[in-house]
Amino acid sequence: MRKVPAPEVRKVVTVTDEVLLELGRPVAVPVRRIAAAAVIRNPWAGLGVVADLRHEVELIAPGLARLLADRVIEALGGIDRVEAFGKAAIVGLDGEIEHGGALIHTPFFGNVFRELVEGTSIIVFSDDRLPAGEPLTVPLWHKTAAATRSHYQTAHIRVPDAPRADEIVLVAAGASGPRPNARIGDRATDPVVRLADLETAP
Repeated sequence: MRKVPAPEVRKVVTVTDEVLLELGRPVAVPVRRIAAAAVIRNPWAGLGVVADLRHEVELIAPGLARLLADRVIEALGGIDRVEAFGKAAIVGLDGEIEHGGALIHTPFFGNVFRELVEGTSIIVFSDDRLPAGEPLTVPLWHKTAAATRSHYQTAHIRVPDAPRADEIVLVAAGASGPRPNARIGDRATDPVVRLADLETAP
């Protein structure tokens, strides 16, 4: 088994989006959305197709999850202010989508991030392979009740000089509340809707 060092983080970027007005009206619950990104060298860059990615994941992912979770918690003002969460990875052009997936879709990242923000839901995600400077949309939902429709929203991240071709950008995101002026109801208040009924309605 190859021994690899924990990665050096080239930079950390934190983006804050705070919505105060929608269509000129104050939002009922002001919400702050955070996306924290860490830029690292892709540990599999230049190695061709690597069959087993686990060793590097175990070394790299937990520390990055802690770093990014801490940034999200700090920016939102504490663990109790994190109501929604999401995660993402952007792989540079010389890497595989699987490299980003390996780092965010295993318990070495996901479980650590979830535990640090006191969540219980599966963490919603996005990933892509992109050149440096391209934006990525990160979906979020409620950290303990994923079906809570009011908390379905997105955060956006763009790192102008990353990922370089041999880098990966890892992202943890959080929100302090629901979408601005959310009002489409939830599963508890939904009517029963069946395709057959809609097709025969006058």
